[in-house]
Amino acid sequence: MEPHKMRYVAAYLLAVLGGNEAPSSKDIKKILDSVGIEADDERLNKVISELKGKNVDDVITAGNAKLASVPAGGVVSAGATGGAAPAAAAAVEEKKEEKKEESEESDDDMGFGLFD
Repeated sequence: MEPHKMRYVAAYLLAVLGGNEAPSSKDIKKILDSVGIEADDERLNKVISELKGKNVDDVITAGNAKLASVPAGGVVSAGATGGAAPAAAAAVEEKKEEKKEESEESDDDMGFGLFD
């Protein structure tokens, strides 16, 4: 769903939370007007038609189920990695140690230290 359409969904949900189980376009426009947003009738009617006759709690539950299957951009639980996370942490530690050793060696190459 496009980001600017979310304002209509949010206003619809606010109306439902306020006790209006079937908000009309007039109800949603009133909510949007209260925060200075001019409603686009075409988009507003699209949201209302998509949600008409549906239980909002069921729609949210279905949406959450869909979101659960979406990859989270690199965030992986330790159980799903099968031990890959500890191996990655060990590799990072090894790189840190290598850099530290390299910096110590570079001081030796000069033949003198800063505080000698």
